[in-house]
Amino acid sequence: MSQPAVIRVLIVDDHAIVQQGLAAIIDEESDLTVIGRAMDGIEAIEQFRQEQPDVTLMDLRMPRMGGVEAITAICAEFNTARIIVLTTYDGDEDIYQGLRSGAKGYLLKDCKPNELRTAIRTVHNGQQYIPPNVGAKLVERMTNPELTDRELEVLQLVAQGMSNLEVSTALGITEGTVKSNMNRILSKLGVKDRTQATIIALKRGIASL
Repeated sequence: MSQPAVIRVLIVDDHAIVQQGLAAIIDEESDLTVIGRAMDGIEAIEQFRQEQPDVTLMDLRMPRMGGVEAITAICAEFNTARIIVLTTYDGDEDIYQGLRSGAKGYLLKDCKPNELRTAIRTVHNGQQYIPPNVGAKLVERMTNPELTDRELEVLQLVAQGMSNLEVSTALGITEGTVKSNMNRILSKLGVKDRTQATIIALKRGIASL
């Protein structure tokens, strides 16, 4: 009997110790092997082109280029790419953006080793892997009113502590436009003030510090 094909895995994470831990978990199995590692999205794209891995594990927040941008670029060039987001971030916006960009699975880094291996095999077989807790947050995201690109820009700057005047200067819009955007943001998020909006935005992954 012929041996089953070994699933070739690319690891993308900006922490070397995380890469080593993931590689150890993966290489324990006879049907899994790590064929490359990358520290950011730019390296990920280069490695993907060179190695054409069966499955890629992709972190979200990395220097130079983040995971969403890298997934988008890889999937645009390779429509059969099978990518699993593996991150510490479980905000519903992170999940939504990761899967919308083309990822086939979404895992948190506190998952068990066996779940990681199962996810790799599942995605390699052409199926999605979305744990129930991640799926629930995705549903929550889909039912929330969507912020416009401008509202997202305003919220990101407000989350960094900018006043309406500072936001208007940064974006080249009037202070009145900033106020109008903030009012819509508060309404859509169901909160009463900027502080609550910032907390919700950071929790959901809509904005980052």
